[in-house]
Amino acid sequence: MIAFVLAGCSQDAPPEGAAVRNREQLPVMVSYGVSKLISDSGVTRYKIITEEWAVYDQTNPPRQDFLKGILMLRFDKQMNVDMQIVADTAYWYNQNFWELRGRVYVENLVSKTTYRSNQLFWDMGKHEFYSNVWMHITTPEREVQGTSFKSNEQMTRFEVNRDKGTIPMPKEEKQQGNDSTKHK
Repeated sequence: MIAFVLAGCSQDAPPEGAAVRNREQLPVMVSYGVSKLISDSGVTRYKIITEEWAVYDQTNPPRQDFLKGILMLRFDKQMNVDMQIVADTAYWYNQNFWELRGRVYVENLVSKTTYRSNQLFWDMGKHEFYSNVWMHITTPEREVQGTSFKSNEQMTRFEVNRDKGTIPMPKEEKQQGNDSTKHK
């Protein structure tokens, strides 16, 4: 019986994995099928829905990756959704700066403004969106395309450089048939 017990105890150590040398490339957490609420000063402001969420705490700056897409809903003070943001890929740096990539779509549900592009940066500290790639923004009054986009968080005041767009002429000007507008 002693031989049986001794045979069961061996000097072999359990297998060990290789040491992690570059901790920056290893997420501290990966979650799947996430629905997360984010609050600001105790008030729920955002809801994030994503298929996969990875948190890197050793990168400089710390970042969170949403490589399989993201849907973000922003709430007003009455908890109504006033903005939605969708992107194929998103990176969130220091929980303050967003880099949205792929098919980026932002819709302000209050002002009926939509933004489409392949890239958008959102500086939550400065309360502004910006991008330097082709974009298309639509408001109830006009459509604008261009690059070098900068806007407030509500997308109610924005600048677009290297732009082109359409602004419908008011009906009363169309009906007057003013000759000076025909030659412009």
